[in-house]
Amino acid sequence: MRKFGWFLMTLLLLVLLVGCSNEDKKSADTGETKSGGTLKVAISAQPPTLDVHLTTSSDAINVTSNIYETLVTQNGKQQAVPMLAESIETSDDGLLYTFKLRQGVKFHNGNEMKAKDVVASMNRWLEKSSRAKLLLAGATFEEKDEYTVEMKLQEAASDVLDIMAGRGQFPAIMPAEIVESASDDGVSEYIGTGPFKFVEWKQDQYIKLEKFTDYAEADGEPDGLAGRKTVYVDDVEFHIVTDSSTRMAGVQTGEYDIALNMPFDNYDQLMSMGQLKTYASFDNGTINVAYNKKSGIMTNPEIRRAINTGIDAHAVMLAAVGNEQLFKLDPGYISPDNIDWATDAGKEQYNLADVEKAKQMLKDAGYNNEEVVLYSTGDYDHQYNASVVLKEQLSKMGINAKLEIYDWPTLQEKRSNPENWDVMILGTGYVTTPSQLLVINPTFPGWTEDDKVTALLTEIRKAETKEAAKEKWAELQQYMWDDYMPHTLFGHYASIITTTDQLEDLIIFNNALLWEVKKK
Repeated sequence: MRKFGWFLMTLLLLVLLVGCSNEDKKSADTGETKSGGTLKVAISAQPPTLDVHLTTSSDAINVTSNIYETLVTQNGKQQAVPMLAESIETSDDGLLYTFKLRQGVKFHNGNEMKAKDVVASMNRWLEKSSRAKLLLAGATFEEKDEYTVEMKLQEAASDVLDIMAGRGQFPAIMPAEIVESASDDGVSEYIGTGPFKFVEWKQDQYIKLEKFTDYAEADGEPDGLAGRKTVYVDDVEFHIVTDSSTRMAGVQTGEYDIALNMPFDNYDQLMSMGQLKTYASFDNGTINVAYNKKSGIMTNPEIRRAINTGIDAHAVMLAAVGNEQLFKLDPGYISPDNIDWATDAGKEQYNLADVEKAKQMLKDAGYNNEEVVLYSTGDYDHQYNASVVLKEQLSKMGINAKLEIYDWPTLQEKRSNPENWDVMILGTGYVTTPSQLLVINPTFPGWTEDDKVTALLTEIRKAETKEAAKEKWAELQQYMWDDYMPHTLFGHYASIITTTDQLEDLIIFNNALLWEVKKK
């Protein structure tokens, strides 16, 4: 009897093993999606730091947006909405913001996020962030109770929450003790409330994160950076791969699941590869030519307007990125996808490509074959290519243009002296409010200093409603195109993200989001 019982148990075990084997084979044959696995992402540069209060590096942001979260964030329409805040109230005078915090949200160290952590983090951000120092000067955060914080402002502004939802130097919430022990070089531990927690950083090789099993998801469907964030993979490895051909080969062989910042020249080739999926993510920003308004011939607005009249923006953008699917022609300095701020005001003066009219305008403005120095860099192909085409267009207008190419660090140093240059090619990243735009920053090379620009910007920030603020921004952008002409915006351009075909439900929003995605 004992032998017979042992025989039955053995037979049952064999049946179960065969069944499991068949299930595994079925899963492999059908490409069934399962939870788990390691997601390998190739990034183009090593982040300078993972302390996001200190950096605007896109590579740092791509990593840390998985580790840290903020009081407010951007939804799919680039609007500021609550994230770690459950609700937000604003006083009638606009000087006091009250944030009710979500309860039960844990940091990666196991401690619950409370008001003291938010106050410490936000006051440090107000001190370290360049945009916070400029636009929220004098603001302070205070604890009201364990789950409530208040932000007190010196002046009311319509764009406060938009500033807080920005990507560069974003206001990550960290434990108070981590903030308080930070040195001038940054925090010593990378602890947030995000869906992934930091594990290891091997310099120049990789950064490893793992799924945070105690992550407290927000309510609502995934919407940009807001809403639910369900993690299906076990961990993520960000591999630092500076050579674009190595990133391309790695995603082809499956060594990497996702490759960021792929070369523009390879877009058509990548799109033709059936085993890959390639996305054009319009998160990069704009390509422009800045005019030196502090010194030299470009201080004459008539000459700036003449050059703008002759510029063929389509030709410049096509040369810059090589494919019409990778750029958009739009006169807006804010992302066309930003529902609160996007406007096409000034479109009448955009992409005119009227060389003969430009010649006449230059003559009327008193241009007399003076040398015009055009600065650009050879370190970024899209900026270099744009500068070559722009020089050709300037020459056709009858301008004596001299193109000077520098490596990026040298260009940054030389452009700070207004005696060195007249026009300069630059790329500008997207911002969440007009007040953050470099094109109207009086300290940024190009030196936009104009009474009407300043007055309208003040009216934008003091507007009582978002609708009124947007109307004033449209008025300011119209004035910039019609009269002042601080830059000529060529167009908006994408970054290229390539993945294997073994991923499902990948969301692209400014970057490849690593929650919701599943591996086959």
